[in-house]
Amino acid sequence: MRGAYILIIRFDGNSVLRIGKLGALYFKDGIYVYVGSGMNNLEKRVERHLKLCRTKEGALRWHIDYLLVSPHSKIICAVLLNTDERIECEVSQLLEGRAIKTVLGFGSSDCRGGCKGHLHYFRDVESVLNLVKILESRVKNVSLIKTKLPD
Repeated sequence: MRGAYILIIRFDGNSVLRIGKLGALYFKDGIYVYVGSGMNNLEKRVERHLKLCRTKEGALRWHIDYLLVSPHSKIICAVLLNTDERIECEVSQLLEGRAIKTVLGFGSSDCRGGCKGHLHYFRDVESVLNLVKILESRVKNVSLIKTKLPD
């Protein structure tokens, strides 16, 4: 499977985290939504993130990894967008337009779509799930697979 994915992350508490070359960033309590791509093996990429968040151990390769190993982070849902099209930026920009805040430069160092960042802050998960419904109707040639994760 190829495509893009969305990680819906619950961040409990307020904390400053060191995020690779971005440096120290402040994260506050709430919901963060990350958009990434897996054009070679989507499932394997998402499984890696799930494991990293669960075990809090592993190599830190991408900005999202630094957030996932924080004891304050928990992935509450992953959405896989199965497509051969590169839609990561399109999806991220849809979220950006509805988010309270976008973390500048986060996950977008190789972005060609002009995104401010690929990590977006929301107050609650309900508003994010409403955006997933919008994606289901707006993004072409995509099947969404919502996966609720065990505690």
